[in-house]
Amino acid sequence: MILAVLIVVLVIIQRLFELRVARRNTEALLAEGAVEHGAGHYPVIVLLHSAWLVAMLWTALQGPPLNYYWIFIFLGLQAGRVWVIKTLGRYWTTRIITVPDAPLITSGPFEFVRHPNYLIVALEIIALPLAFGAWRLAVVFGVANLLILAWRIRAEDRANAGRKEAL
Repeated sequence: MILAVLIVVLVIIQRLFELRVARRNTEALLAEGAVEHGAGHYPVIVLLHSAWLVAMLWTALQGPPLNYYWIFIFLGLQAGRVWVIKTLGRYWTTRIITVPDAPLITSGPFEFVRHPNYLIVALEIIALPLAFGAWRLAVVFGVANLLILAWRIRAEDRANAGRKEAL
C-alpha cells in the first residue's frame, strides 16, 4: 500500500508542478498576443483528471497488488511526457493557445505523432489503474478521456488550421 500511495502522490505533485509551468507559459503567451481556443472543454478535462487522481489515490489506499510491468510502462510514459514538454518549451500549456504567425513545432516527438501529448495522456490514464489491478477504472477513465480528447483535438486542429510547419 505504501508504494502505491507514494506513486500516486508523486503523480499528483508532478501534475501540480506542470500546472504551474503551464499557467506561467499561458500568461506569458497571452501577454504577447496569443489567443486561447476551445476553452469550453478545459473544465471538463480538469474534472476528469482530478477524478482520475482521486480514484487512483483511493485505489492505492486499498493496498492493491502492484503490477510492475504496468508501473514500468507508466514510468516510460513519463519520459515521453518530459520529451513533449521540453520540445514545446515556452509553448507548452494545458490549454489550446496559438501565437499568431508562429510556425507549428514538428521536431522531437512531433516528428512521429501529430499529438504526442494526447497519446501519452491516453496511455497514462489506462496504465496507472492497470498497475494497481483496477481494470474497470482503466476502462471508464480511458473511454471518458478518449471522448474528451476527440473534442479537444478537433478544437486544436481548427485553431492550428493554416499555420505553417517549421520548427
